[in-house]
Order: sequence, then structure tokens, then C-alpha cells
Amino acid sequence: MTEHKHTIKTEVTYTGIGLHSGEISTICFKPASPDEGIVFIRTDLPDKPEIPADIDHVVDISRGTTIGLNGVTVGTIEHVLAAIKGLTIDNIRIEIDGPEVPVGDGSCLVFVNLLKQAGFEEQDSERVYFEFDEAISYSCPEENVDVVIVPSNELKVTFMIDYKHPHLSTQYTFLPHIKHFEREFAGARTFCFVNEILKLKEQGLIKGGSLDNALVIAEPDMGEAELEHLRQVFAYHEPITVSPAGILNSHPLRYPNEFVRHKVVDLIGDIALLGMPIRGHILAARSGHKTNVELVKKLRQIQLKQDLKKKYLKTQTQDLVFDTNAIMNIIPHRYPFLLVDKIIDLKPGEAITGIKNVTINEPFFQGHFPGHPIMPGVLIVEGMAQTGGIILLRQMDDPGEWVAYFASIDNVKFRKPVLPGDTLRYELRVISLKRSLSKMHGDAYVGDEKVAEGDFLALLQKKGS
Repeated sequence: MTEHKHTIKTEVTYTGIGLHSGEISTICFKPASPDEGIVFIRTDLPDKPEIPADIDHVVDISRGTTIGLNGVTVGTIEHVLAAIKGLTIDNIRIEIDGPEVPVGDGSCLVFVNLLKQAGFEEQDSERVYFEFDEAISYSCPEENVDVVIVPSNELKVTFMIDYKHPHLSTQYTFLPHIKHFEREFAGARTFCFVNEILKLKEQGLIKGGSLDNALVIAEPDMGEAELEHLRQVFAYHEPITVSPAGILNSHPLRYPNEFVRHKVVDLIGDIALLGMPIRGHILAARSGHKTNVELVKKLRQIQLKQDLKKKYLKTQTQDLVFDTNAIMNIIPHRYPFLLVDKIIDLKPGEAITGIKNVTINEPFFQGHFPGHPIMPGVLIVEGMAQTGGIILLRQMDDPGEWVAYFASIDNVKFRKPVLPGDTLRYELRVISLKRSLSKMHGDAYVGDEKVAEGDFLALLQKKGS
């Protein structure tokens, strides 16, 4: 059954304070065209710069999730994104007249209610899901964090936290379907420990933070002097109290396990940065924004590879990215000077692996050391260069209109001759990549033995220019 994308029907606005900046800003949600995605617009700046809510534009995850483009940023976007994705909205424009999204009450409920008020509109564009066949994982042992996502027909989340704190130990939760998000997760508020909030306040941070837009967890047996110090820090007129559950100012919990449910809110917001809905079951242990973003980066690599295979490869094969025909759609080389047979691995913008099966029928063996056939070293270098050219040209919508010229090849070394019957493996790693210029390091192997290596500087130019 075909699903269609959705946007909102009418524009709605909300004004509030930013958690970290302390600045008052107004956020305005507006309908977007099909396939536009989620876009933030800074209306307070000249020319109203736009920033797509995309993993490629994440610039900071130290205090929430911040996206930026050309020096312009929007911070603490995760709760807005969670509300948008929790309501399965695909396309929306978000105008904001400040650097940070308002914090509301620390949950995403205010944005969920606002978007429901705007209403939803089906669009003439098919919703495409990110799907995969094997488990994908990310771990950060030094922070004791693990995240795994396994194939599933729907988005599901299992989450566990374990703080080993007297007022917050181990909590679990399960989101079986996104349709449960609004009722069972959207109201869960952000939280922190009192020692954390005091430290941040002393550093002049969380200028908009208060005991009304976060659950602040007290330390055991806090005395009157400590509570009075807190009252002064937050400039409260009334005394600060501690609930039996250890929450400052006795805010009743909205869910018995509200803390871990808020972690799911953050996760839903962060995975929205992939730009398409996910069909998978995410199992997360102690994950935060940093780990969430790293997981989405891994998903983006797989997504780009899938898109490239659909674009260039007629027959989808698990262990093959591009066959010879697909390669010839990207680079201009042809027999007898096409020196890469297939691409078996590609991490867009990072690395690529190509294969060349060397046979006795290669035309260069007729004249290169007749009677003692050895593949010319210069052609090994050329094969690495062609493989590297693919990673540069693939980012163009019309690669056939461009040519990758190599401006320099340095530090070339040949370690072992390549003979007929060998399978040559080119491994290219990107050192730096801009739209028209790339620096790469290449290694060529036969089996586990390195036969050649070198550094390449490539330049993209339009044909005929």
C-alpha cells in the first residue's frame, strides 16, 4: 500500500525562552512543498538563511542538537523534530527569529499540540522508508553506551538507562509503534541532576533553564542551606522543596518512568535528521545525543549507498555496489583503459574499494616484459585514480558531464609485482573532500599483500570547460 507524505494545513506559532541562550524567540510552523523535508529559517537575519534539518548540517551536540550552515545556526532542535516525526509529518518549514528553539516545559508536548492545531494535509508524493537487511550498531565503550538497530516492519524503540543514583537507577521503556508516541512519550520532560545544573549555572550557561522546564533530581539528604543556595541561584521567591521521589519543587511525574521516556523523545528527534522515516527496531542502552547522531551518520552512509545502487546498478547485489556498466555511467574510461571492474564497498565522502581482475588477455601484457608478464606500475596507479574518481564524481547529479583530472600524484611506492591471475584491490581513503577538489590516499593489494600506494589530488571540471 502506497503511503503519501504529509505537511501541515495552516501556520501556527509559539513564543518562549531558549534553554541555553535565555533568549525569547518565536517559532512559526508553515506548510512545505512535497519533498522539501524539514527546513529551519532564521527570519531575524539578513536574507533569512535556511538550514535543512539534516545530519550533514549538525554542528554541535554538546548541549542538545544544533544544526548550522555557513555560520548560521539553530540550537536545541531535538524536541521540535521529535514532535514532527512523532506525528509523521514529512515536510514543514520552521521560521524562527532567534538562535534557539524555545524549551517550553522541557518536553515536546507543546509542539505536538501546536502541530495538531495546524492540521495535516496529504501530499502528492510517496513516502519512502529507510530499510535494511542486517543489524547496524554503534558503541562508545568509554561512555558505556550501545545502540543497535535491527530490521523491522515498523519503527520501534527499546531504551534502557542506568544512572546508579539513589533517585534514578535503572529504567526501561518500549515504543512499539510511532502511533503511541503522542500519548505515551511526548509529555516526558528533560531532566538533569542538581550538581549538573549548578555547575552549568556557575558557568553562565542554561540561561533559560528553570525548575519549571526540566526535572531536576536532588542529591540525597539535601540540607536547608543547599536548598537556600539553589533558591538564590534560580532567583526564586518561594522556598525550594524536594519531593519523596527526589525531584526539586515536587513536580509530579507524568509517567512512572518519565526519565527514560524522555530519552526516547530525544532519540526520535535525532533520527529525524536522516531525512526519511525508518523501519527498524532501535535498542539503546544509555544513549544520548552524541551516540544518536553517530548512529544516524552510519545510517546516512548506508542510505547514500542504497541510493547510488538504485541509480547506477540494474541488478541489486548484496556484495556489489557498482558493476562495470554502472562504473561506465560515472567515469568516462572505456576498454582498454578502464582499469576497475567493480566497486565492492563505498562509504560516500569517506572511502571506496574497487576490484580489478588481472588476466593474461590484458592488452598491455603483449608488450610489457614479453615472456615475463608484469602489470605496469603506472596502470596500477591509474586504476587507483579511476576508483578515486568515482567517489568524487558520484556526488554530481550528472557525472557524465564532468571529468575528474588528477592534479598531482605523490608518494607513490611499488612493493610487489602484479601478475596475470591476480585480483587487484584498490582501497582509497578520502583525506579531504570539497565539491570540486579531493585529496585521497590509495593502497593497492593482492590478497593481504600491499603492492602499491600513493597520494592523489583530484580536480573536477565540466567537460569542454
